[in-house]
Amino acid sequence: MGAGRQMPAVTTTDNPLDRVPSTKPPFTVGDIKKAIPPHCFNRSLLRSFSYVAYDLTAAFLLYHLTTYFHLLPPSISALAWPVYWAAQGCVLTGVWVIAHECGHHAFSDYQWVDDTVGLILHSALLVPYFSWKYSHRRHHSNTASLERDEVFVPKPKSKLSWYAKYLNYPPGRVITLLTTLTLGWPLYLAFNVSGRPYDRFACHFAPNSPIFNTRERLQIWISDGGIIVISYVLYRIALLKGLTWVICVYGVPLLVVNGFLVMITYLQHTHPSLPHYDDSEWDWLRGALATVDRDYGVLNKVFHNITDTHVVHHLFSTMPHYYAMEATKAVKPILGEYYRFDDTPFFVAMWREAKECLYVESEGEKGGVFWYMNKY
Repeated sequence: MGAGRQMPAVTTTDNPLDRVPSTKPPFTVGDIKKAIPPHCFNRSLLRSFSYVAYDLTAAFLLYHLTTYFHLLPPSISALAWPVYWAAQGCVLTGVWVIAHECGHHAFSDYQWVDDTVGLILHSALLVPYFSWKYSHRRHHSNTASLERDEVFVPKPKSKLSWYAKYLNYPPGRVITLLTTLTLGWPLYLAFNVSGRPYDRFACHFAPNSPIFNTRERLQIWISDGGIIVISYVLYRIALLKGLTWVICVYGVPLLVVNGFLVMITYLQHTHPSLPHYDDSEWDWLRGALATVDRDYGVLNKVFHNITDTHVVHHLFSTMPHYYAMEATKAVKPILGEYYRFDDTPFFVAMWREAKECLYVESEGEKGGVFWYMNKY
């Protein structure tokens, strides 16, 4: 582990559904960092741009394939389009992750480069770059806090909507999941749905939103400008190529991106083993550890390992993604039971978590630590 104090032995568990410890861990952030090879914190401008080039080349080649779909028999063409939508959506999710890395200043050593690349890539996917950058930064600063976390903040049973129990059946669960995966991302950006409660209307497109402070408001205008520019470009393309062409080539893959984004984020922070904390118990390290690494199979690589290295990402968010796997392997012996990995297929996990993680309640006389429950 390198120089430092002797660390106590930390055991592990083979059952991913076992609750992680909620007590203060027997290690510090410094102890964890010492276990990681120093080169894992080095950001390479050339290497980071290579991933941008790789993703954009893959996206262009997939688009180029669509220019031949009209030559296929109708039955084959009808099958080719859904395959394209799924593949292009996955590749563009990788582009989204690169822009997310820019927002964390993990792309390069130059903040202006990170913000320029992030603004271009996120705007192309209709994401307000700076708006999301600032709210997401606060999520990282307050992970698993019931009062201050920014996204997928669970509710106690007493604050559930009156109709919630009627949705806790397979038909209602299907409706909830479909709505979440298709509308969840735009609803979060526009109306702060599933986000932290504010004392007034919160919106990622509004510079005067309570999400942002005074120093950030100018950059929120820049984010909005990026969305307006891309929207106008899409409008001009629709006039030239037709609305159906824009929907098929760009719109449907974007829906796939948004669906994966919501699913990935939801599954990273929603799990029967993970605690949440109120202000009496919360601290940054325990909050950062209250997330789970998931296995998306080959998509782990397509998504630049944001799926299976999310724990170390929360601990060291400026670390470039291409070292996250190495860093995760290095810290697992230190984290022990505080580290959670679940290899349940993501589509199975999505259904399970929607069924099992309905609200949170504290246990014991002391309170302060809240766990997911599913019984009404």
